[in-house]
Amino acid sequence: MNLELKNKNALVCGSTQGIGKATAILLAEEGVNVTLIARNKEKLKKVLSELPNENQCHSYLVADFSKPNELKEILEASDLQFHILVNNTGGPAGGPIFNAKLEEFDNAFTQHLKCNHILVQSLVPFMKSQCFGRIINVISTSVKQPLDGLGVSNTIRGAVASWSKTLANELGEFGITVNNVLPGATGTARLKEIIDNKANKTGKSFDEVAEAMKNASPAKRFAKPEEVAAAIVFLSSKKASYINGINIPVDGGRTKSL
Repeated sequence: MNLELKNKNALVCGSTQGIGKATAILLAEEGVNVTLIARNKEKLKKVLSELPNENQCHSYLVADFSKPNELKEILEASDLQFHILVNNTGGPAGGPIFNAKLEEFDNAFTQHLKCNHILVQSLVPFMKSQCFGRIINVISTSVKQPLDGLGVSNTIRGAVASWSKTLANELGEFGITVNNVLPGATGTARLKEIIDNKANKTGKSFDEVAEAMKNASPAKRFAKPEEVAAAIVFLSSKKASYINGINIPVDGGRTKSL
């Protein structure tokens, strides 16, 4: 399938590892000019060197999403001609919601919803001028089925999902789609952290917890970051022009709701 993405420009958040990195690579393979954005300059340089390049113009921006005002300044000083925005930020620390501190909610809201909003407000004017835009938010299956032990994450993911649906309603007439990809258990550093936490709390081994999580999915395995990235890349394309305002689980069938 020709996704017609060649010469499009994409900004991919959290692109030094995991799903963000896999997405950046797959977009570059489709001929997209990719701009990476994350807080670690050395890691950004490394990923930049790994991107497929057929006379493309790849670059990176250094930004810390815990500092939204600095992100805004960086964007204001940049050339923001992006057709595609992939919002992807590492999830909050796990734990019961009852025990969560107020600052945990504040930090998560800032890093996820506020920074997503800053990015959208900065990039949408160009998308409107092109009558083409794709905004994909990488969130979680918790928007359909809350996950035990991830109280703050469940809360903020739901907020981002509602924000996204509202944006989809407002921007659809301009040729801009806004969708959410909901990864299941995916082989990333974030998953290792979750398994470690569960193992420590339950007294079970890492392998026992991992096996139980795998068995929760009909696929009986974890997703590869590239499998989630493939859904993101398709939603970025012209072929997905009439898919708007939806949540797409990429979880091997684990989520029980429709």
